[in-house]
Amino acid sequence: MNYRNLLSHVENKWKLATFLLAGVIVLASLGYIYRYEPFRSDFEITDELGGNIFPVTILSTATTDAELVLPSDTGYIGNPKSCIGIRIKNMHPNSKLHIEVEETPFFSRSVSEFVLPEARKEYLVFPDIIWKYETLREHTQPLPVTVSVSVRLNNHELGSNVRTFSVRSINECLLGYMDSKMKFHDTGKFFAAYVNEDNPNIDVILREALNTRIVNRFWGYQSKNSDVVDKQVYALWYVLQKRGFKYSSISNTSLSSNVVFSQRVRTFDDAMASAQINCVDGSVLFASLLKAININPILVRTPKHMFVGYYTDRMHQNIHFLETSMIGDVNLDDFFPEEKLDSTVAGKSQESMSRFVFEKSKEYATRIYKENEALIHSGKVNYMFLEIDKAIRAQIQPIGK
Repeated sequence: MNYRNLLSHVENKWKLATFLLAGVIVLASLGYIYRYEPFRSDFEITDELGGNIFPVTILSTATTDAELVLPSDTGYIGNPKSCIGIRIKNMHPNSKLHIEVEETPFFSRSVSEFVLPEARKEYLVFPDIIWKYETLREHTQPLPVTVSVSVRLNNHELGSNVRTFSVRSINECLLGYMDSKMKFHDTGKFFAAYVNEDNPNIDVILREALNTRIVNRFWGYQSKNSDVVDKQVYALWYVLQKRGFKYSSISNTSLSSNVVFSQRVRTFDDAMASAQINCVDGSVLFASLLKAININPILVRTPKHMFVGYYTDRMHQNIHFLETSMIGDVNLDDFFPEEKLDSTVAGKSQESMSRFVFEKSKEYATRIYKENEALIHSGKVNYMFLEIDKAIRAQIQPIGK
């Protein structure tokens, strides 16, 4: 081999070595980026309710262990009652995750830390949210709020992300939601949050009821006579009728979503202040009064309707039902068109008229219950038989209004 051929051979070797080295460097760089992802902010802010926050779900479960709004992804970390979560890809075992959530009008700034045990896995993480409960309780108008979240993973700053949520009114009851797998979850239990047996204004109603002398005291189930229970219930009915409640069918909200569904419900204070009720408002209002005098109420729901039931004995062997929308100034012919009742009640006294309507209310609600009894107890969507007892109070507390 002459000198020129030898030089060319050496040059080719150097070129080959250079190309190989460059390839190794590129592969190593790609591997480093893939493994450590130092330049990516790979997390997103997420939630289960389509960007909506319902104060009723937060307030009613704040002191209980109930988790009624659950992610379809069962491998989550943290407390889903926080409502706000992040999705993040973890590349190393036992990674340390640091999350900071900035303050908004509805919650304070918070810092949360977690350990992500598995490598090469996407996690759904719910950081701690320090809610301002009084602000949520007084919130009556849907309002947008921007949530800002900063994340650090294994000492790598992943930056900040923001997302705008809609904080719904305290009067919006979450009826149900579709999860990411398109499965519907019925959350009608949240109606129990509007039954508020602890409201201090209940004492005013009870005092007015005692002043009618229909009963001389409220003793719940202390008497074994179911007629005595009915008499106490009627005393409450009579007082509400004397207060001039009007029927108002308002129940829609401004929420427009194919993911979550809600209904407007007047709180106890709202109903008392406005003297207006629809079937839901009347049911939760009356259930609040019944619960306050130790008579166990039941919220009964059918599609587009609700009425209240109550046990007439301590052993819960007998139930009566009330159509509470009849508390208001209604046309009885709408409920019993075949009887022409409005033409036969002229001249009756207020008390006798009230008693008459009370009995017809029981008759009407019992008829609706019997027509739908199997479905009411089937667990199907839009049907509900919800006893406001110790079991439900272990899950859902009154929202305090």
